[in-house]
Amino acid sequence: MGKRVTIQDIADELGISRNTVSKAINNTGVLADATREKVLKKAMDMGYKQFSYVTAARPESSMLSIPVPKEKNEIAVFLTNLVGGNHFATVMLDKFQKELAGLGYIVSLHRLLAEEQDSLKLPPAFSLERTAGILCIEMFHYEYDKMLCGLGLPVLFVDEPVTCLKEPLEADMLCMDNQSGIYLFIKEMARRGKKKIGFIGEYMHCQSFFERYMAYRDGMYMAGLSCPEEFCLTGNKEGVRNPSSEDYREYLTERLQGLSSLPEVFLCANDFVALDVLQVLRKLGCSVPDDLWLCGFDDSPESKIVTPPLTTIHIHSQIIGFSAVNLLMSRINEPSLNYRTLHTETELIYRESTGD
Repeated sequence: MGKRVTIQDIADELGISRNTVSKAINNTGVLADATREKVLKKAMDMGYKQFSYVTAARPESSMLSIPVPKEKNEIAVFLTNLVGGNHFATVMLDKFQKELAGLGYIVSLHRLLAEEQDSLKLPPAFSLERTAGILCIEMFHYEYDKMLCGLGLPVLFVDEPVTCLKEPLEADMLCMDNQSGIYLFIKEMARRGKKKIGFIGEYMHCQSFFERYMAYRDGMYMAGLSCPEEFCLTGNKEGVRNPSSEDYREYLTERLQGLSSLPEVFLCANDFVALDVLQVLRKLGCSVPDDLWLCGFDDSPESKIVTPPLTTIHIHSQIIGFSAVNLLMSRINEPSLNYRTLHTETELIYRESTGD
C-alpha cells in the first residue's frame, strides 16, 4: 500500500504553506483562483484522499459517463433554506454542479417555503418533463419527501427526516459519518477523566442529529459511562413551530438554570448549537474551557474564529458533492437498484474548547 498523501506533502511539492493548501482544498478563506486551481490539480495528481475518486468522473471513465437524453437533461435541487458560505452544502453544491456540467446536465435550484411543503405543492418552475432526477438537501418534511418519492424520478436525500418509526423513503440517502468521531471523542474524554458528558441538540430534527445522539448514547455505553437524562437537552421552546435562535437560547437558559450541577463536557449536535450554548453559558457565568468543555460538529468557519475555538468534527464537503453525483447518476442509469445509504468520512479536530 502506498504512502497516504497529506496536505503537507502537497504544500512541499508546490513550495507553499500548509495553510494555503488547506484553504484551497476545503474552499475556505480568500485565495486567488489561479492558486486554488494549482493546488487542486496537484492534489488530484498526487492522489490526495479527498480527490482519489475524481478519476471516476473523467470522460474516459465509464462509471459516470451516462448518455444524457435531450428531453431530460435537468437535475432539480430542492432545499428549504438559502445556502450561505458557512454551510457545508455551499462547497458540496459547487462540486455537484461542476461534475454534472461535465456530464451534460444542468442544475435548477428550488427553494421551498413551509406552506408549500404543507400543501404538498411542487415549485412553479419545476418541470417533470425536463427533470432526470431530484437532489434534496436537508428536506425534513416527511410527507413532502414521500410525495417526491412518488413522482417516478430518481431521488437522493442529503440528510433526511428521522424515519426510524415510519416507512423508509423510497430513495437513496447520503450523509456524513455521524458516529466515528463521536465514539473517538467520548473515548478520549473518558481517558482524560471526564465522565460526566451531556448532549445538546434536537435529536428528532433530522437523521444526522438522530445519528449523532444515538452515537453519543452508544459511545457512553461502550465507555462504561452513564447518560443522565438531565444532561441531555434534546428539545426546543414549546409552542413555536419554527423556533428562532433567540427562542432556542431561551430554552437552553431555562434548562441549564434548572440543573443542580453541570456536566464536565457537552457534546452538541452541530457547531451552531454549540455557539448558542457558549453564549448562554457566558451569560450564566460559566467559562469554556475552565468550567466546562464543549464539542460541536461540522467544522464551520465560525468554529475556528469563536473564542475559544471549538473542538468539532470536520465534514469533507467535496466528497459529499462527488458522491451525490455518483449515487444519482447510477440510479438514473439503473432505476431498479436497491436503495442505498452512504456515509462519507469525517474527522475529529481538537481545539481550545476542550483545553487543547
